[in-house]
Amino acid sequence: MKSNLVTLTDSKSVAAEAYRTLRTNIQFSSYDQEVRVITVTSSRPAEGKSTVACNMAITFAENGKKVLLVDTDLRRPTVHKKFKLPNSLGIVNVIMNMELLHEVVHHDVTEGLDIITSGVIPPNPSELLGSRKFQRFIDEMRDQYDTIILDSPPLLAVTDAQVLTTLSDGTVVVAQHGVTKKDEISQAKDLLEKVKGNILGVVLSQIPPEDNGYYYYYSYEDKKTAAAKNARRSKK
Repeated sequence: MKSNLVTLTDSKSVAAEAYRTLRTNIQFSSYDQEVRVITVTSSRPAEGKSTVACNMAITFAENGKKVLLVDTDLRRPTVHKKFKLPNSLGIVNVIMNMELLHEVVHHDVTEGLDIITSGVIPPNPSELLGSRKFQRFIDEMRDQYDTIILDSPPLLAVTDAQVLTTLSDGTVVVAQHGVTKKDEISQAKDLLEKVKGNILGVVLSQIPPEDNGYYYYYSYEDKKTAAAKNARRSKK
């Protein structure tokens, strides 16, 4: 396994514990609706959203959930690389033919975690993800899994993540420490709100080790709590 799957390779680390905290925050993010289908995206490429999605999936499975991780980044897929899985068949094939599902799912990659990779990159990703066939796939997977995590493309590049957000119970936005600009996060937020997406929060990734963390979770619904934490940190 690659080292960025810290929840597997270094499960007692600060970073792994941070992912468990993220899992807990998501589980308690809504009192009215259970969050079962989660889209993970970012504003721009290479911000660590796939790493976050993979580690999130592992921690949900560790918590006794039956979890499905789907690589819906049909432009630059990486989930198969992180878990060293074959990628000749994937979600693209399932959308075209649901009967192939049993051939595509990688069962118990870690205990409780099933994975569907992307498959061969198609010429029309947005159309496939916005199709009725994909919606039917999500509906059927809800009956089989406790948690479904969708690793999606960046928001500012293509419309795929917006499409996926409409099928999800909530969306997590990943921003890279020291790289992502405030206006990029703001634009990403606006795009999600246009499709009435439920923004669960922002994960700040790749924080330097001296800051004692791999990411910082910012709850979209709890700005006062986040501000208080920042204030306490500044006094230290």
